[in-house]
Amino acid sequence: MPTKEKTSADIKIDEIDQTILMLLSDNGKLSNKEVADKVGLTVTPTYERIRRLERSGVIKGYRAVLDSKLMGKDLHVHCHITLKNHEKESILDFEEKIVQLDEVVGCYNIAGDYDYTLHVEISDMDAYHEFIRKTLTSIKNIGNVRSAFVMKTMKRK
Repeated sequence: MPTKEKTSADIKIDEIDQTILMLLSDNGKLSNKEVADKVGLTVTPTYERIRRLERSGVIKGYRAVLDSKLMGKDLHVHCHITLKNHEKESILDFEEKIVQLDEVVGCYNIAGDYDYTLHVEISDMDAYHEFIRKTLTSIKNIGNVRSAFVMKTMKRK
């Protein structure tokens, strides 16, 4: 029997859970004791709440936020993609290939003028030019590519 996907109606999140989620989204390295101190609970119930949020899928994982500039990725691009056709196989092929590209740090299927927006982090304009010419053009079914270059980042989570 197929498992039913959880929805927000299936998961009860109270104010304390909301605070825990905010704290961990700002700093995933906080210890259970540090979180407990900030929400006014002892360690055990705080730990149990965090585990419940993880098991329910509200917390999907933890990661390090990297400084892309220090890694030599000075150019951030929002690359808008329009597909030539929207047959299921073509869409799945595009999605399978695009998520494998190291330069693509985010891929979003969107509604509107474009089908997808990619967030690309790359060293410079020459490298982006090569990425477009050699990598993106090797993916079949891309009809149009429009690029918007990030000039300054004010907020990033």
